[in-house]
Amino acid sequence: KGPAAHGWEDQRWTLSRVKTVIGRRFHLTYTIQGVRKLLVRNGWSCQVPARRAIERDDDAVAGWVKEVWPCAEDSRRPVEPGSSSRTKPDSP
Repeated sequence: KGPAAHGWEDQRWTLSRVKTVIGRRFHLTYTIQGVRKLLVRNGWSCQVPARRAIERDDDAVAGWVKEVWPCAEDSRRPVEPGSSSRTKPDSP
């Protein structure tokens, strides 16, 4: 029936959602890694959509890449030559 039948708005099954459904239906508790191993053992694999979502707003993505991404790139620490030791600063 899909994730919408279990109360989620979109149609993506995530490990967390599968874990929640297992808990609700079978009253069992698994970790996220345990759910992944259980699914792999039963022949399931990770899937990536073959195409982009209908809801995708290409104009918003282009605006983000143009305005926000350069700021995120600039916020990284500048690379400066120095000591490889974390406890001892450069010698003069």
